[in-house]
Amino acid sequence: MTSTSPTHSDSSGGSSRHDSHQDSWEIVEGLKASSGNIQEPEKQEGFLLKRRKWPMKGWHKRYFLLEKGILKYAKRGADLKKGKLHGCIDVGLSVMSIKTKTKAIDLDTNNNIYHLKELKSQELFDDWVSKLRHHRVFRQNEIAMDPQERHLFHPSSHLSPSLNDSMRQVLLAQPPPLECLLLRLPLPYIHPSLSDLEECESYLLELNLLLKSMEVLHRTYSAPTISLMASTYDIPKKEKKGPRKWRAKSTSKDSKKDSKLQVRTLWPWSKGMLQLPMVGRFSGEKLMCLVFFCLSISLSACQVHSTLRSAYSSLSAERDRLKHTIDLQAPPPAQVMGLKTGYGSDQPDGSRLLVHQASNDSRLSIPESEFFDAPEYQLTSSSSENEASDDDSYISDVSDCISMDTGYSNEGGRSGGLQVTRRRTTLPSPQPSSSSISLWNILKNNIGKDLSKVAMPVQLNEPLNTLQRLCEEVEYSELLDTANNTQDPYQRMVYVATFAISAYASSYQRAGSKPFNPLLGETYECDRPDKGFRFLAEQVSHHPPVSACHCDSKNFTLWQDVRWKNKFWGKSMEIVPMGTTHVTLPAFGDHYEWNKVTSCIHNILSGQRWIEHYGEMLIKNHNSSECQCKVTFIKARSWSSAVNEIEGVVTDTRGRVIHTFFGKWHEGIYQGDPPSAICIWRANPMPVDQDQYYGFTQFAMELNELDASLKALLPPTDTRFRLDQRCLEEGNIEGAEEQKQRIEQLQRERRKVLEENNVIHTPRFFKYACVKSKDETWVSTNTYWEQRKDPGFRNEDFPVLW
Repeated sequence: MTSTSPTHSDSSGGSSRHDSHQDSWEIVEGLKASSGNIQEPEKQEGFLLKRRKWPMKGWHKRYFLLEKGILKYAKRGADLKKGKLHGCIDVGLSVMSIKTKTKAIDLDTNNNIYHLKELKSQELFDDWVSKLRHHRVFRQNEIAMDPQERHLFHPSSHLSPSLNDSMRQVLLAQPPPLECLLLRLPLPYIHPSLSDLEECESYLLELNLLLKSMEVLHRTYSAPTISLMASTYDIPKKEKKGPRKWRAKSTSKDSKKDSKLQVRTLWPWSKGMLQLPMVGRFSGEKLMCLVFFCLSISLSACQVHSTLRSAYSSLSAERDRLKHTIDLQAPPPAQVMGLKTGYGSDQPDGSRLLVHQASNDSRLSIPESEFFDAPEYQLTSSSSENEASDDDSYISDVSDCISMDTGYSNEGGRSGGLQVTRRRTTLPSPQPSSSSISLWNILKNNIGKDLSKVAMPVQLNEPLNTLQRLCEEVEYSELLDTANNTQDPYQRMVYVATFAISAYASSYQRAGSKPFNPLLGETYECDRPDKGFRFLAEQVSHHPPVSACHCDSKNFTLWQDVRWKNKFWGKSMEIVPMGTTHVTLPAFGDHYEWNKVTSCIHNILSGQRWIEHYGEMLIKNHNSSECQCKVTFIKARSWSSAVNEIEGVVTDTRGRVIHTFFGKWHEGIYQGDPPSAICIWRANPMPVDQDQYYGFTQFAMELNELDASLKALLPPTDTRFRLDQRCLEEGNIEGAEEQKQRIEQLQRERRKVLEENNVIHTPRFFKYACVKSKDETWVSTNTYWEQRKDPGFRNEDFPVLW
């Protein structure tokens, strides 16, 4: 499906025009240049269908009001008048796209993608689109004329329009000398040293909610009534409960007293301030003082956060450098294996190999999330004595992980003897700059489409392809080794679930580039005796693109086939996987199966790109209904600093919760309840210079390495022989682009020959079969490693892929 270049109806704004049918997405272009004073557009209101926010599915009816470029919505029109909003969208700062055939409107705010529909009539849909265009240009012109307008409203704010207007009047007032100081403190510029202003903004929003919650608690425990701005807005019901941190359940009357004491300690000066009259009766000077008071708190919070963040970054970098130095000075492999063998013989239960009690030394490596999340469970402790005792229990109860480079090679490997291979620790060339690439010109005509068919410049790739990305998912295969040696079926499920979560860890620093698309018939093998597994992958279909893989070990067998749909929504790109992952454990005859979750890359066109995963992963055992597991990847919220969080539960046949676990998919997983939770997995430390090498982990650095001894054993279709990928790895951008175009042309020619001769491609090492889940999937023919051993691939007939 193609579309023509956009044309512009006027100088202020326009939209992309498509000569094709109305079933294409049309992206609405924004303001071209400031046009002075644009007439304020008329209000637009009415019901629209809105897709439910994750994790809910389907559509529901909501009442929308479009005013001055801000789109607000609630359940009913009466709720809007009362200020009970469900959400607000700044249309001027959103990417807007429409689809006339289905009467659909999409607004990508970067933090969220709003999908709207008007199903009643084409006339109403056209009216909404026309008003949204006008309001969008008006809002963008307003921001262009006065950049502070961008920050006087925030989509996540629940303040009423009247309060927003009063804030604007205060900030733009002329006479008081305090005004000059206020104008120097616009929120996004409070601390320009922060590289990510959006992250800073989210911290300020969280602080705002925290202050509201503290005010609610103060009102609860204090005799006088606090009437801070009560006549101007109502705190929504969800906010009255306060953020999650302030909803820790009290276990005794003493805890209530502690909470009361804590609030009063934090607000020793607030009594007189919070007993001010209603806003309508405020004098200008008092209102200015109140605004300045709030901004001062925000400024202090930003400075504290920036200082802690900087200190943590420095400590983390130093820690990684020390670990890297220790690795370089490690004892010979034989000594390491001897120590490991002796240690393993002293452990009666294999499941205990992953954890040990934390010491004061290991506490230095506790990740950022543990410190930031700690107040959630300790808010009722206000005295210094209680804080000290909580800290001691934290040291004694929270467990850490053991990181062993050579893993379970003695137990899990199929190789008879120990094979030690020295692997590279860096790539031949650092990542080239892609600043000269205009992604907008590439993506603007592909809103809502599958991007797997869109050709991209080679600078946007990383020197790995999708088959190798699948191999990265088994980096932490020792979790499956442990599961196969664990008698308790519920604990076994915990280890399997943790392994499924660990597959996402390597993606944390990889939002800036994409893997190469495999060619039809392309293969990749990874034989790791040190980790105890052999991995094989093959591209089994081109349209649609399907990748299949198989990994076997003494302790487990894994296989999966995956197809990805990539959709661009203006500021974000969603990656929706289709397919399932299967794992069998021979010791118990278990056959586990689970689905993958949705991924989303934000800030595609500007700013710092970041990736998140969200959705529910359901894990079941086909050979036993004794237990099941649900893992929830929590979607980031604009009002919270918490990201990358997961929560999991293991339940029995009656639905009773047996085990719980939590953590972050890029850091580690903890089982149990804080503070006595046990770390069952922690991600390996990143290389010190990972930002210069595509954000690769150490394991990823090794995947495309090709030495002389391995070269003679591989089939000619192995990814390591792919020339465009090899050129990019070596820093030869021009050669990589030239080889990429040549290889893609060869594939088009091969496909044309197959179609002309009515021949269907047959994968060499995988076949389509039905497994116990009654779903057809691609499984291994179990012939690859036998052929590799005898007679080898040298005399086999393979297609010329490159």
